[in-house]
Amino acid sequence: MSWSRAWTVARRDLASGFRGLRLLLVCLFLGVGALAAIGSLTTAIENELASQGQTILGGDLEIELWQRGLTDEEATWLARYGTLSRGYRLQAMAATDDAAVPIELKAVDANYPMYGSLLLESGETAGPPPAGSAWLAPGAAERLGIGVGDSFTLGTQTVRVAGIIAEEPDRLSEGFALGQTVIVPYALPEQASLTLPGAMFQTKTRVAFTGNADADAVSEALEAAFPGQPFDIRTAAVASPGAERFVGRMGEFLTLVGLAALVIAGIGIGGGVNSYLEARRNSIATLKILGATSGDIARIYTLEIGAAALAGSLAGLLAGVLVTPLLAGALGALLPVSTDLSLAPWALLRAFAFGLLVALVFAAPPLARARVFPAMALMRERVSPLGRRWSGAAWPVALGVAGIVVLAVAASDQPLLSGGFLAGAAAVLGLLALVGKGIRTAAARLPRPANPIARAALANLHRPGAHTGALVTALGFGLSAFVLLAAVRSSLDGNIQRTVPDRAPDYFVLDVPRDGLARFEQLVRARTPDAAIETVPTLRGSIESYGPVDDQIVVADLEDLPDGAWGLDGERGLTYAAALPAGNTVTEGAWWPANYAGSPLVSVDAELAEAAGIRVGDAITVSVLGVQKSARVASLRRIDWESLGFNNVYVFTPNTFADTPHNLAATVDLPETAEAGGLLRDLVRGFPSASVIEVGPLLTEARAILDQVSLAILAAASVAVLAGVAVLLGAIAAARAARTYDTVVLRVLGASRGQLLALQFAEFGLLAAVLAGVALVLGSGLAWLIVVRLFEFDWLPDWGEVFAVLGGGLVLVLGFALAASLPLLRARPAQSLRAL
Repeated sequence: MSWSRAWTVARRDLASGFRGLRLLLVCLFLGVGALAAIGSLTTAIENELASQGQTILGGDLEIELWQRGLTDEEATWLARYGTLSRGYRLQAMAATDDAAVPIELKAVDANYPMYGSLLLESGETAGPPPAGSAWLAPGAAERLGIGVGDSFTLGTQTVRVAGIIAEEPDRLSEGFALGQTVIVPYALPEQASLTLPGAMFQTKTRVAFTGNADADAVSEALEAAFPGQPFDIRTAAVASPGAERFVGRMGEFLTLVGLAALVIAGIGIGGGVNSYLEARRNSIATLKILGATSGDIARIYTLEIGAAALAGSLAGLLAGVLVTPLLAGALGALLPVSTDLSLAPWALLRAFAFGLLVALVFAAPPLARARVFPAMALMRERVSPLGRRWSGAAWPVALGVAGIVVLAVAASDQPLLSGGFLAGAAAVLGLLALVGKGIRTAAARLPRPANPIARAALANLHRPGAHTGALVTALGFGLSAFVLLAAVRSSLDGNIQRTVPDRAPDYFVLDVPRDGLARFEQLVRARTPDAAIETVPTLRGSIESYGPVDDQIVVADLEDLPDGAWGLDGERGLTYAAALPAGNTVTEGAWWPANYAGSPLVSVDAELAEAAGIRVGDAITVSVLGVQKSARVASLRRIDWESLGFNNVYVFTPNTFADTPHNLAATVDLPETAEAGGLLRDLVRGFPSASVIEVGPLLTEARAILDQVSLAILAAASVAVLAGVAVLLGAIAAARAARTYDTVVLRVLGASRGQLLALQFAEFGLLAAVLAGVALVLGSGLAWLIVVRLFEFDWLPDWGEVFAVLGGGLVLVLGFALAASLPLLRARPAQSLRAL
C-alpha cells in the first residue's frame, strides 16, 4: 500500500475529528504553546535590548567610577572618539515640611540625553533641567506630595519641581535603586554638599562616537592608556547586563518548565495513542485479514497520529504567538518589550520540533506493538492481552531522544542545567516505572485479603492487562507537582514573612560625617532613648593584587576571575573594625587586639578566600581614592549574610585608613513599642547630606517583588500541572475503557453498583496511598533544588500546607477515578458483550 492510499484510509478514519486522539491534541497544545510563548517573549526582549542598546545605555560607551570623576587627562583622551556626557549617581534624601523620602539622584550635563528622548508628562521633550530645578519621577512627587512649581529640599539646597518624568530613556541601565529618580543639573550635587570627601557617589561618563569606533577596542585602549584605574566600563552591546542576565536565566527556567510540561504530556501521548489503537484493534485485525501488511498498518496509523500531532502542535504555536503580547504587556513596566504581535522563527521552530519529537518518542512503542502482532492475536487481546514488545520502537525512540537532547542542550545558554534537567526527567520516569513494577510485584505476592472487594482491588493491580504502570506514572507526576508547588510557594512565603522582617533594622543611614557621630546619636536618642544604634566606616576600593607577599597575583592581568571570586571584581565596599563584627565567626587565623597599632591587617570572607585561593598570611593590595594600601590577611570569617546589618567581605584594622577621607553608615533599630514619630524628618534636617532609608517600605516592596516571583513560578508551573491533570484523566479514561469488559462480567455475575464503586475506590485508594509517599519525597526534593539551589533562599516549607495540598490532590484523584467509573455502571451488559 502506497503512502497516498494509506492517507486515504487514514483520512476516512479521522473524519470524526480526531476522536480518540484528543488527549494527544491537548497535551501537545499545552506543551508546545508554553514553549512557543516562552521562546517568543524571550526573543522579543533580547531583540529589544540589542536594538535599543545605545538608548538604554545613553551612549556607545560608559565609564563608571566611585567617589571621583574622570580626570582632565582621561576626559581629553576619550573626547577624541566623540561627545562626552558626564553625570553623578547617588543615594540622597528629598524633603518637604511634611515628608522625607529616599531618592536616586541623577545629575546630568548639557549633553544629556545623547540617545533617546526624555519625555515629561506635559508632553515636552526635555534635556537637563534648568538651574535650581529638577525633573521628578511620578513616584517621588507622589510620596513628597508635591507637583510642578512646588519646592523641596535636597541636601543644603532648595529645588523647584520643573516637570514630572513620563519616560526616562536610560532607566533600565541605571539598575536597582532604593528610591524614585530625581534628575537635577550637573552642578547641583556639589552645591548641595552631597559630594564632599568621603561621600558615597558614582560618576558616569558616556561617550557618543562620532565615527565608526569599536567600543570594545576603545575600552581596551582606555585601560591600557591608564593602567590600574578602577574603570567599570559598559558598551551599548551590553547596555543592561542585569536585565540580560535576568531575561536569560528566567527564559532558561521557563523553557525547562515548558519541557517539563512536554515530558508529562509525553506520558499522556503514549497513553492516548495506546488507547486509540486499542479502540481500533478490530479494525487493525480486519485490515490484516484482508491482506494489509505490517508496513501498511504502520503507515496508516503513523499518518493518523502524525496528523493529530501536527494539529495539536500548530494550535499550540498559534496560542503561544497570540499570548505573547499579553505577557509583554504585563512586563512592559520592567523590561523593554513591544506588545505588538511578532514572530520569533527559531523559537517557534524549536517549540514545534520539541512537540513532534516528544510525540515520536512516546507514540512509537504502542505503534510498534500494533504493527507486529498477527490478526488473531489482536482479536484475542481483550481476554489474552498482548505482550510488551518494544524492539520495533527502539530506533524511533532513540532518534527522538537524541533530537530532544540536541535541541535542549546545544541551543541552551546553560547546557549543564538543561542536560541535568533531561537526566533528572529520565531518572524520574525510570523511578516511577520501577515503582509501578514494584507495586505489581508486591500486589501479586501479598496474601489475599478476606474482604472480596479488597481482594479484587489487589488483584486488579497485577492481573494481565492491568494499567498499573500508566496510572503510577500519571498519578506520581500529578501528586509530585502538587507537593512541588506547595513546598515552593510556602518556602518562598516563609522567607518573606519570617527571615527578612524579624532581622531588619528600622533605618539605614548613609554618609554620616565622622565628626557628627555624637550629634547623630544624640538626635536619635532624643526621640527614642532605647534605640539600638550601630555604625561602621564605609569606603570604596578596588582589589589591585592578592596572594603570597613575594608573588602577588595582579587582578588586572587575569583573563577570567576564579569561579565564585566576585569580591575581586570592580570597586567593593570596605570597612575597618577593632572588634569582630556581629554575625561573623572566625574560621581560620585570629582577630587582632582592640588597640592594634602594627602593620595593616585584613580579615576576608571565607567563601571568597576559598574561591580565590587566598590564605592566612597572604597580602592584599587595595586602591582607595587612587591611593594603594597593602594589608596582610590575618583571618578568614564566615558571614551571616541574612542579618541585614552591615556585612563586608573585607574588614581592615582601624589604622589602615586613618588618613583616608570617609564617612560612616549607621543602622537604627527601635524597640517594638516605640513610635518612630518624626525621627525620619529630624534625621533629614539634622544631616542634609546623609541618606536615610526607612526599611519598612523597602521590605514591603521586597515582599511584593518576591510575591511576584512566587506568582510567576506558580503561573509557569501551572502549565505542567494542567498537562499532568490531562494525563491523569487520560490514564483513568484508558483504564476505564479496558475495564468495560470486566465490569460487565461482574454485573452479569450479580455485582451491585455499590460494590463496583467500592472496587474502583479501593483500587485507586491503594495506588494513591502508596504514591502519596513517593510524591512527598520526589516533590519536596525537587522543590528544595528550586528554592535552595536555583533561587538561593532558605528551605522553609510549611509542612501543614504541603500535606493539606497533597491531601487535596488525593481527593481530586479519587474524585476523578469515581467520576470516570460512572459510565461503566450505566453500560448495558448485552450491548457491551455484543460489541466485544
